[in-house]
Amino acid sequence: MRDDQQTTTDREALEAIEKLGPREKWRIVKNIAVLGFAFMIHFTAFHGTSNLQSSLHTDGSLGAYTLASIYGSLIVSNLFLPVLVIRFLGCKWTVVVSFIAYMPYIAAQFYPSFATLIPSGLAVGFGGGPLWCAKCTYLSIIAEAFSVATRRKVRTEYLIVKFFSLFFVFYQLAQVLGNLISFTVLSYGATVDGNETRSIVQSLSVNVSSTCGANYEAPSENAAQGAIDLQRPDAGQLNTLTGIFLACMVAASVSVAIGVDSLKRYSMIRAGQADQVSGTRMLIITLRQLGNRYQLLLLPITAFIGVEQAFIAVDFTKSFVACGLGISYIGYAMICFGLANAVAAAVTPYITKQLGRRALIFLTAIFHAGLVTFMLLWRPTGEYYKYSIMVVASCWGLADGVWLIQINSLSGILFPGNEEAAFSNFRLWEATGSVIMYATSPFLSTFQKLLFVLGIMTVGTVGYGIIELMEYRVKRAVTEKRFEAVSQQVD
Repeated sequence: MRDDQQTTTDREALEAIEKLGPREKWRIVKNIAVLGFAFMIHFTAFHGTSNLQSSLHTDGSLGAYTLASIYGSLIVSNLFLPVLVIRFLGCKWTVVVSFIAYMPYIAAQFYPSFATLIPSGLAVGFGGGPLWCAKCTYLSIIAEAFSVATRRKVRTEYLIVKFFSLFFVFYQLAQVLGNLISFTVLSYGATVDGNETRSIVQSLSVNVSSTCGANYEAPSENAAQGAIDLQRPDAGQLNTLTGIFLACMVAASVSVAIGVDSLKRYSMIRAGQADQVSGTRMLIITLRQLGNRYQLLLLPITAFIGVEQAFIAVDFTKSFVACGLGISYIGYAMICFGLANAVAAAVTPYITKQLGRRALIFLTAIFHAGLVTFMLLWRPTGEYYKYSIMVVASCWGLADGVWLIQINSLSGILFPGNEEAAFSNFRLWEATGSVIMYATSPFLSTFQKLLFVLGIMTVGTVGYGIIELMEYRVKRAVTEKRFEAVSQQVD
């Protein structure tokens, strides 16, 4: 009976798609491309700004606390706002409004203080929950529409991974563009005593190999840290950078408003579901999603993604890069991270198809654990220090790209029809991991944080492994039941 209902639904959806025209598949791809482009230029501004926070705003750890406020409000946002906002505005206009919520944070960089950065950081978090939930829901639903348009020639599960991959290729390029702009603007015309270009800014009285890297501690706990030159760039350079980034965010909002189709165009894909569930009911479902055993087992690996992204943005840039090379080289290092991230996003679907999801995730865990171990033991020094930073940042970017796509898409695969609640929980626990890292940044050494990254990754990988084991047993049981039914009919 259920199969008959599914066949009827597929037939109705196919007829609705065909009424839209033979080129609808390309229109769907266009929507993904425009959405990805908009996220790219929007997060060009956000990442380019955020990567500098912990090194630029060191007074009272303002930069770290600003980032903590962003992800702290993101936790609240993910619990209460995504479902309500998306039901009211729809996915497309939720993205546009959320983009606008980020703009005060960029504008606050003109006059950085606790009074400007903390409130604007809170606004970013409140906009971030609906933004990412709307994006994930949009990609999942148009993947189903594309699958119907191709008469199910390509599995929806594979399409979700592929569409997330295409999106993240654009998104991860934001790290490249944002940091390229940052590196170019902050390096241009930087001088010492009016006539010498300043590049590597470290005091000769400080042993970088014993002070930077995993040995780095908060300046308040290590007096020698004050000898490291983390001098702010010129105000004119920072204002130019802020102006460029603000223009990027405006362009992103306009791109989505004009170039992305509303999901009402594909409402027949979810006929019957959206009409039966009210906004209040969906909020309850979001909270109840935490009772799902798969969701609970996903929490550690989801939190790990937030932890490792916070580490690379705050602690790596400060303790491995700015400590020994100077603030302007943060952009240089994060360009490598962003390029590797984009490459990982592009190739992950093809590697997944060859190796399978399980093998790729476990191999990534081993690779990332080896990288963290290397960073714990490595002492930054020597003429190849700058190139070593490039390699480390690139390797971290490769691992992060795989984690992002696989765990994002897994939330859509495990909870079909309940994506909004699943993706809301994804952002909730990712943000929780980030807040933990940002809030402890002024107090813990980099060595301790690396150990924490390694520990939560191990727990998260075990949790994911349990999910795969449970899925294997369920599918095996279903197969055996079907075989028994056929055998009885034959007898």
